[in-house]
Amino acid sequence: MQYLKLSVENFVAVVTMDAPPVNAVSAGFMEEMVAVFDKISDLDDARVVVLTGAGKIFCAGADIKNRAGKVFEPGERWAHSRRARELGYSIMECKKPVIAAINGPALGAGLGIAVCCDILLCSENASLGLPEVDVGLMGGGRHAMRVCGHSLTRRMMLTGDRIAGPELYRRGIVEACVPLEELMPAAMAMAARIASKSPIASRTAKHCAATIENMTLRDGYRFEQNMTAELGQTEDSREAMRAFVEKRVPVFVGR
Repeated sequence: MQYLKLSVENFVAVVTMDAPPVNAVSAGFMEEMVAVFDKISDLDDARVVVLTGAGKIFCAGADIKNRAGKVFEPGERWAHSRRARELGYSIMECKKPVIAAINGPALGAGLGIAVCCDILLCSENASLGLPEVDVGLMGGGRHAMRVCGHSLTRRMMLTGDRIAGPELYRRGIVEACVPLEELMPAAMAMAARIASKSPIASRTAKHCAATIENMTLRDGYRFEQNMTAELGQTEDSREAMRAFVEKRVPVFVGR
């Protein structure tokens, strides 16, 4: 892989964006990200994913240097936009839960990548921002609205302001904001907790959360109940209940 690094150990997959100097999003970067997350969906030895960036930047967003002055061939602009959408969907639709370990600025498309993850952790020198207003573009406003709310999203879109890690934590946008050297240990500890659960339960919980997010209360709760009924028929579910009654650690087989 040219833009990413992937490792899997103890049921935890670590995906590191490694496109120096700022992990900017190019066409090749997007295609590689989609391929990696699609692959992880089918890896039995990966139950959870940690996504982070190499260097000081999580992801600086679109590769503006290569885009400035570019003349798009007919159809090329639409293909680029489609790749960008699929990049986010590949994370959201990955069968395994994804933890974002936001080590530095996540800007524009980088913000979109971060908030497509299921659980967000950040370092004290991380930030989220939508700087596209300063370069004549539009960015990940719709993604930002899912976690940032009405006023803050518009503030970022209209001013290009970056929201620092401590403020992201104060607003409840990330689950933790820690010193940089503590970020990956915190993310790996969270990943280990998730990896210890039934992989079927984790996949079902992620699918359920993503599906009910845009449903009414009645429809969403009905969907969740139906998922619970299906999950209850699995061997892992029966093992979890037996282990609870017997006061022991369950042994999951993924069936």
